[in-house]
Amino acid sequence: MLIQDEVLYLRPVTPRDAEAIHASVTEPEIRYLTGTHSLFTVEQVRQHIVTCEDDDSRIDFAVCLREDDTMIGEGGIVEIDVINQLAYFRIAMLGMKNTGKGYGTRAVLLAVRYVFDVLKLNRLQLEVYSHNPHAKRSYEKVGFQVEGILREKLLWDGVYSDEIVMSILRKDYEKKGTAQ
Repeated sequence: MLIQDEVLYLRPVTPRDAEAIHASVTEPEIRYLTGTHSLFTVEQVRQHIVTCEDDDSRIDFAVCLREDDTMIGEGGIVEIDVINQLAYFRIAMLGMKNTGKGYGTRAVLLAVRYVFDVLKLNRLQLEVYSHNPHAKRSYEKVGFQVEGILREKLLWDGVYSDEIVMSILRKDYEKKGTAQ
């Protein structure tokens, strides 16, 4: 997988990326936005990457800046179901310093293009927490639509957040005009 626009490219995640990913998943605000309660060691992250490399039902990717090849995010197209032509999606920027610059929206669009233009799937689904409205807006810009809300799904520091289920279908993608 290598897909790019004028600012970013997506490439496969490799074990070399474990330290950067680990640094991100230990950042309190990133953990909160993604609802990640668990803590991981660098070695656990590295082992997870190695395990995922051999899993045909997923594509894990690094989000990188074209100007200097800096990795600024990571994500995955997971639980790929070729029979039903669907998959699930996740993405996280590596640190708050990489948020609010439009990189996430660009990366989501690149991944969506890959799902529909290369993998030829029909449906891509994700979940986002209600306390992360910036991510929700980013997904909506690309064409994702809210399908439902799982009320009070996440408990964080004594406060519940809803989990918002969103998806984009091939026909939404084509109608939005984001197809190449």
